[in-house]
Amino acid sequence: MAVEIKYVVVREGQEKMSFASKKDADAYDKMLDLAEVLSEWLVHSPVALEEGQNDVLAMWMAENKDVLSSVLKSGKLPDLESATVSDEIAVDEVVVEDPISDDKVAEHPRKRTKAA
Repeated sequence: MAVEIKYVVVREGQEKMSFASKKDADAYDKMLDLAEVLSEWLVHSPVALEEGQNDVLAMWMAENKDVLSSVLKSGKLPDLESATVSDEIAVDEVVVEDPISDDKVAEHPRKRTKAA
């Protein structure tokens, strides 16, 4: 018989997440506290968000608090490759294939500049 210890984060009577380590559970609980505070703060924003959007935005900001802190301190966006972001950034690429012009190079608009 195996004994397994689980640390469960409970909010308002609902189980939010369970963890194998107390450290991870405490970190998640702290992130939820931050998300709650940010959500309350976003309610006072001049931007009208739809119902639930401020909670989602607040949770995203809390999950990425290190990047947000860096941006607020430095005033610059960190290099996304070196930044530690909790969510993977997924980019859906749309490939449009034109069977007639497979070997043509796509043209793009050119900037017109004045000659000196």
